[in-house]
Amino acid sequence: MRILWGTAERRRILYAFAAVIALFAIGEAVRPGFGSWGGIKAVLVEACFVGLVAAGQTFVILIGGIDLSVPWVLNASAIVMVVSALGHDARALPAVLLTLGLGAAIGAANGIGIAILGLPAVVMTLAMNGIVEGLTLGLSGGLTCASCAAYAPPIIQASVHHEILGVPSILLLWLVVIAIVSVVLSLTRFGRATYAVGNNARASFLAGIDVRATTIALYALSGLFASLAGIALVGFGGQAALGMGEPFLFQSIAAVVIGGVYILGGRGHYIGTVAGSISLVALISVLMAMNMPEYGRNIIYGVIILALLLLYGREAPEA
Repeated sequence: MRILWGTAERRRILYAFAAVIALFAIGEAVRPGFGSWGGIKAVLVEACFVGLVAAGQTFVILIGGIDLSVPWVLNASAIVMVVSALGHDARALPAVLLTLGLGAAIGAANGIGIAILGLPAVVMTLAMNGIVEGLTLGLSGGLTCASCAAYAPPIIQASVHHEILGVPSILLLWLVVIAIVSVVLSLTRFGRATYAVGNNARASFLAGIDVRATTIALYALSGLFASLAGIALVGFGGQAALGMGEPFLFQSIAAVVIGGVYILGGRGHYIGTVAGSISLVALISVLMAMNMPEYGRNIIYGVIILALLLLYGREAPEA
């Protein structure tokens, strides 16, 4: 069975990286300095947060699913992080573990609803997003964490803003995630099972793959990565606020599509999603440099997604 690196997959990834280079060139023409190391670094840091959420989205889209609960999983995780740590470094590690566990648990609940109860992924994850939003609003009293004077511990903030040889540590964290996800998808039995389920769940079951367990694990990973993004964001900004996860639903899906992952599952790779995350953030930055209003940017995003879906959908699958 062809797993991932077919000609079409390589071509889509190359397209995504070519788009990154082109967008930086356009940005430099529109606003001199955009293509400098400072400008590139700013784009890459922003892309990190999209890329972390998109890592989980990649896993579930590879089996033909989708996770619409990431906005409020991320948001709830950020709030749990600051409230449980209360700004103290001594509480940072337990708070991080609690937050990651919360995200994974919510993701696993999504997976159980989809794999065991037979609910469509769109319905299950959208409902979970509403449930988590309601619980977050109810437990927080509708207030932002700034109102509660809850801050991320200094060690969490430093871990995001600190630079090593001029490279932000959040970029190094993303590189670690890229390496881990790539190894999991390319070299492990779990990765092969993911592609097999995405290509044909029934055939995978007959071949001895535990399709239900694989689905639950993948959605748990999606929740885990959304939580990790929430921790990183709260470290970047210092505080959590209601609604901070909303932009990442569209952006995470867009990054996956731009990166060439087949929306119906079975084809693609996280390396493409990485390129998609960077090109998406670069596009946003270029449009903002051109003083494009938000409604115009949203129209362009939608047109790009539709165009790519049409383009990729017309490519014949490889044997």
